[in-house]
Amino acid sequence: MSHPSRLASAAAPRRRVPWLALSAALLLAACATTPPPKPQAEAAPRPAAPPPKGLVPARDPYPSTYKAPASGLTAIVNANIYTGTGQKILGGMVVFDAGKIVSVGPAAAPPAGAKVIDAKGRWVTPGLIDAHSHLGVFPAPAVTGQVDVNENIDPNTGYVWAEHSVWPQDAGFERARAGGVTSLLILPGSANLFGGRTVALKNVPAVTVQAMKFPGAPYGLKMACGENPKGRYGSRGRTPATRMGNVAGYRRGWIEAADYGKRWAAYDKKAAKGEGGEPPKRDLTLDTLSGALNGELLVQNHCYRADEMANLIDVSHEFGYHITAFHHAVEAYKIAPLLAREGICAAVWSGRWGFKMEAYDGIEENAALLTKAGVCVSLHSDDPNIIQRLNREAAVAQAAGRRAGIDIPDAVAIQWITLNSAKVMGVADRTGSLEPGKMADIVLWSADPLSIYALADLVFIDGAVEFDRQAPRRPSDFELGQNRGDLAQ
Repeated sequence: MSHPSRLASAAAPRRRVPWLALSAALLLAACATTPPPKPQAEAAPRPAAPPPKGLVPARDPYPSTYKAPASGLTAIVNANIYTGTGQKILGGMVVFDAGKIVSVGPAAAPPAGAKVIDAKGRWVTPGLIDAHSHLGVFPAPAVTGQVDVNENIDPNTGYVWAEHSVWPQDAGFERARAGGVTSLLILPGSANLFGGRTVALKNVPAVTVQAMKFPGAPYGLKMACGENPKGRYGSRGRTPATRMGNVAGYRRGWIEAADYGKRWAAYDKKAAKGEGGEPPKRDLTLDTLSGALNGELLVQNHCYRADEMANLIDVSHEFGYHITAFHHAVEAYKIAPLLAREGICAAVWSGRWGFKMEAYDGIEENAALLTKAGVCVSLHSDDPNIIQRLNREAAVAQAAGRRAGIDIPDAVAIQWITLNSAKVMGVADRTGSLEPGKMADIVLWSADPLSIYALADLVFIDGAVEFDRQAPRRPSDFELGQNRGDLAQ
């Protein structure tokens, strides 16, 4: 017989078992009715921190601060007009407002409220454009401390930018305005194979170059072939010393630029996916050259001889870039069909020739022959005196063509110093012709601008008068207070 206390102690555990089972059942039931917790989503990858400022190339790190001045509704009436589009209108009217051209056409009643300028038989053209100038970088006075046009130390100085040498106080800018020039392309000099970046300017008085920069105009790459680079460096016992050395130098530069562009394209692709990584190390020279390869910069090529221009076209095909213009190009007439086929402009003089061997075959008929062949022709200055008389350059080149039996119409000759020059600069969609919506860059001339007697009476830039022949001459800041009379000539 078992002891009662043992039975009690033995039976007690058996009585607790159902309660444990019940608790477990209730817990299971609760789990069955409560949805399981959702798995936590993986955290989105944090975007890579951008590289420090300045380590990634910027398209326009030094933007223009130019602001078009306020200008009201204006109508120039009774004017003979060269529109810059190849049209000539006698006794017509040009209307502009808020810095833009509103209308151009035959005589009509001026709009209500417009300021009316009676041209009284005078002539109106678009503002003249010089597609090759060194004003500001080779300023007056041209003393050693002022001349900043050539970084004359290496065949490839693609790293320099002309705008960082421009001196806005150069009196040449006002003298150019007096000649009707409203926009101009400033280039580094031609000592080097790759000379650096060009800059497009509005020809307005300013304290800083940024306040003169043509808003949104593309940069260019200045290149040079021929005597200048090979003579400069060959005399120092280094390459290039020959024309074949010149071409080898271009090719080396383009190869490096193509590889650099490839590395940046790979980085940009990863950055777009948020993968980040270290960007390639920037190289200022290759920034510029790769920009020319991908079409962001316009290639402006100093070149005289026909055979060298053809060689450079071959190089452009090898590396896939386009030459916007050959500058000086005194033998361009020899390869006019090639230039027309390639869509390359020629920025030329009316008559400079023979001042060095490669310029010996220059002829005055060059512009007319090129135009006849369908080439885009621009007459440029490359000179602080010629820039004041670009209208005369057009007349001289036109007359030379006529003597050779090539009759260039007046309205086409005007395009050599207006619309075609705007094409070379890459701004023909905004200036260079009198068309509605374009900048009101306009010159009112005392006579037909193709006359040697013509003078610019009024020069408008974005609709504001920036030169008035009847007003006192406006000196540059540098000229103010100067005692020497030759500075004011």
